[in-house]
Amino acid sequence: MFLKLFKSLSDQKEIDRRAEQYRNLIRREAKIGGKLFGPIPKGHRREFFCLNEHTWVWYEEWTDPSGHSQSKTTRYDVRPKGVVKVQDGHPSQYIDLNEARNLYQAVELYNQRIDAEYDLP
Repeated sequence: MFLKLFKSLSDQKEIDRRAEQYRNLIRREAKIGGKLFGPIPKGHRREFFCLNEHTWVWYEEWTDPSGHSQSKTTRYDVRPKGVVKVQDGHPSQYIDLNEARNLYQAVELYNQRIDAEYDLP
């Protein structure tokens, strides 16, 4: 019984360790991706990253002139029939060709910067 419990605990520690590594990588890559679209204004936070094989996220956070905290999350889900955009407070919709081109260019640049960051060929 003790061995099963110990094995279970050690498995959970490994799962937790890997999850923390994954979160750290996402945070690091999100910062790199956030810089792709030009300078980030003071008081703003911008992130752009690949969440998984089919999902890209663009997140922005800022303080408006009245001092209220604002944020916007845009998720792009790549599907066989196109790319679906999901944005705070808006119904999901397929993006048009122009937005798809822009997303493609952003993904290409993101991949180049991430490869350079990790010194990949």
